[in-house]
Amino acid sequence: MDNSKDIRRSCVDCAAGACDGKSGSYPDFCITSEILKGGTAADLVSETIDKYLNDPEDSLIAKASAEVEFENYCKATRVEEICEFARKIGAKKLGIATCVGLLKEARTAAAIFRKHGFEVYGAACKAGAVRKTDIGLDPAQESLGPHICNPILQAKLLNEQKTDLNIVIGLCVGHDSLFYKYSDALCTTLVTKDRVLGHNPAAALYQADGYYSRLLK
Repeated sequence: MDNSKDIRRSCVDCAAGACDGKSGSYPDFCITSEILKGGTAADLVSETIDKYLNDPEDSLIAKASAEVEFENYCKATRVEEICEFARKIGAKKLGIATCVGLLKEARTAAAIFRKHGFEVYGAACKAGAVRKTDIGLDPAQESLGPHICNPILQAKLLNEQKTDLNIVIGLCVGHDSLFYKYSDALCTTLVTKDRVLGHNPAAALYQADGYYSRLLK
């Protein structure tokens, strides 16, 4: 059944990019067009501008992010950009929350960050060795390994270390959400897990009209 007429259109339905300064007009459903006309979201814009201007932390992060993009656009890798961002916000101690399946990558990342003068402390997802059945999971799930991924513990371990910026390396979908929820420090992601696509989840989007067309059926 085609229920496309019932969809409330938003930015994810737009191909114009007029808000990014590209030529073309705003579509009828455009959020920016509504804001420019003084719609309800206009108040949200004023609120966010106030945050960027008057909240010290938000202002620092926004300016540092913009500077990293401007100075490194299409020149620096993400790991390099994280180093630059960390320096600009004054971070000294970096936390790494890693999947145990990417410990090799986490060790490499830690070595890079340390070479750039940062203190690094990491917590792997299986830290604590809590069995899956201990939190009520089906025993059948232990066929993939007996212990849970424990992102809440990862966050608490890094919180105890008083890290300034936490970096996620390959946490599972949902486990990353819990880590972000419980982390006291600001977070960014270095690696997004996708076991099928070599941790490049965007490949499924690039192939949505080809090999992965099944995703749209």
